[in-house]
Amino acid sequence: MSVETMLELKHVTMQFGGVVAVDDLSMHIKKDEIVALIGPNGAGKTTAFNCITGVYAPTNGQVFYQDKLIVSNHPQGRMKQLYVGSHKQFPSEVVENTPDQITKLGVARTFQNIRLFKTQTAFENVLIATHLHRKSNLFSATLRLNYKEEQQHRELAEQLLDAVGLLKEKDELAVSLPYGKQRRLEIARALATKPQLLLLDEPAAGMNPQETEALAKFIVGIRKRFGLTIFLIEHHMDLVMDISDRIYVIDFGKQIATGLPEQIQDNPAVIAAYLGVDEE
Repeated sequence: MSVETMLELKHVTMQFGGVVAVDDLSMHIKKDEIVALIGPNGAGKTTAFNCITGVYAPTNGQVFYQDKLIVSNHPQGRMKQLYVGSHKQFPSEVVENTPDQITKLGVARTFQNIRLFKTQTAFENVLIATHLHRKSNLFSATLRLNYKEEQQHRELAEQLLDAVGLLKEKDELAVSLPYGKQRRLEIARALATKPQLLLLDEPAAGMNPQETEALAKFIVGIRKRFGLTIFLIEHHMDLVMDISDRIYVIDFGKQIATGLPEQIQDNPAVIAAYLGVDEE
């Protein structure tokens, strides 16, 4: 695996009881790429994100971030008998990291359903995220010995709000912001953790065509400005085709296609997954 590979999944399977939500998923994302993961509703896309970010421990498989093994698991307990995943070989070691530990490594994400601190201001939402890398402790904070660090965090929060076009709304409650601005605020909060890999789960959900077009330009802009690698789930195909370097497609948890946007657009298996096929 090259050091230019930002993220790699090897045979990741996520099984809930007898239901296999993600089945033998392997993929890689290179540094600086924008890669999309697409598929019909219920295909297992968000479940894959949850396995990458430590929300779920996968039933089987491994996740590497910048050549470092951050997630590894194999069927355990009752799942040894229940396991029906396609990949029958299992890694020997178990490696678990919590979501905050994975975020500290440089992997940040947004969510399909916006998860802001709704009763906090836009500024406070971003400021809270900057504290992931704080060096002060309870003692130094009590004695106000962390003043310089806190000031740096506040300046960073304002800079990020400015970068996503929300500086004028810094003192507004998150819940009072229009939907599109809440999406941008969630991205600003993710950026406050200083990621190198940003995972976006349906960032254009609920947006009209004009808002989606603006979001596409915004994503490309932050990729360049912050030196990001971006991995996104999205149903808006215009956005996916416009900004993606490569695309992975899954259906019923299994990868059915991968390639350049123009290759995916004309792929019969992808068309069948989205539109169905006639029964003869």
